[in-house]
Amino acid sequence: MVNENSLKQFSKKSDLIFEQLKRDFIGQEEVVENTVIAMIAGGNILLEGVPGVGKTRLVRSLGRVFNLPFSRIQFTPDLMPADVTGTNIIVKDDKGNSKFKFQPGPIFSNIILADEINRATPKTQSALLEAMQEHTVTVMGDTMALNEPFFVLATQNPIEQDGTYPLPEAQMDRFMFKLLITYPNLKELNEIVSMTQITMEEVAESVCNAEELLEMRKTAKEIPVASEVQMYAMKLTMATHPDSEVAAAVTHKYVRYGASPRAAQALITAGKVRALINGRFNVSYADLNTLASPILRHRIKPNFEAITEHVSTDDIIKQIIKELGHDTPEPTGNHRPQAPTSPDDVEGKTKKSKKDRK
Repeated sequence: MVNENSLKQFSKKSDLIFEQLKRDFIGQEEVVENTVIAMIAGGNILLEGVPGVGKTRLVRSLGRVFNLPFSRIQFTPDLMPADVTGTNIIVKDDKGNSKFKFQPGPIFSNIILADEINRATPKTQSALLEAMQEHTVTVMGDTMALNEPFFVLATQNPIEQDGTYPLPEAQMDRFMFKLLITYPNLKELNEIVSMTQITMEEVAESVCNAEELLEMRKTAKEIPVASEVQMYAMKLTMATHPDSEVAAAVTHKYVRYGASPRAAQALITAGKVRALINGRFNVSYADLNTLASPILRHRIKPNFEAITEHVSTDDIIKQIIKELGHDTPEPTGNHRPQAPTSPDDVEGKTKKSKKDRK
């Protein structure tokens, strides 16, 4: 059962995590925050950005901060599924007899960087499907569980599209977030150059281990969500479907296919983590609105009219939020308050407000 002490520990631990990540990674606060949210929530991330903006450095820093093994897989057109998952090899035993022995691939780690994932063939891309969803790998009929926590951060280059294979819808849907990493501004670029002139190595220290990360995940799952807020997450997801009873006007005009039920699950799961990181014990509309773009942008398929009019999925999501009427600001005093309200108080206030409305 979650209590006030465990919630304070969650907030304190998240402060330490962000403090250490800032030692290695300049700027991109939204990307860093959402990456940590996904790790705690148990999701995976698709990171889109040009080369040289620190994608690999971010993953290496996460491995140091969480004290977890890190593997990098460079996806190329000639990469085979066995290069990712591992394969059975023939070895000799003590008596000289031949037998099969499984040689684990780089997928058997805690943090996986799938670099330029769209450069591999669909056959190789599919090797990640089972690992990302079930956290297991099956080779020649034998199913092996991966170590927990398991986290995949895949990258793709939005500029070069020659020789690439677009990710299938089933795999795109398995990414909790799609994050867009932008080029640093002038100040950030100057800080990056100054930092790398001292050392190119990561200097972040470990402040959280695997057991503590899993405990934070367990704590977040026990946070209550008001029925109205949860219903808003369902409407936000269903509003992306043109044939839904709550479809927004912008959806009818620009959307071909909407988000899957995984989007609604991600909104609630990630919303709980974000609320705790910001020192609150309840998920707000603002949490869901902030997380809507990274969760929905890769799950919405725009139609031909949206493409010709240069309407992005982010534009569609913003308009859907506006039409649903919950484009609210962040709750006041949200970031790690000194005297937080306990979960029981939040639940009591919710019941009291319902009674007053009656």
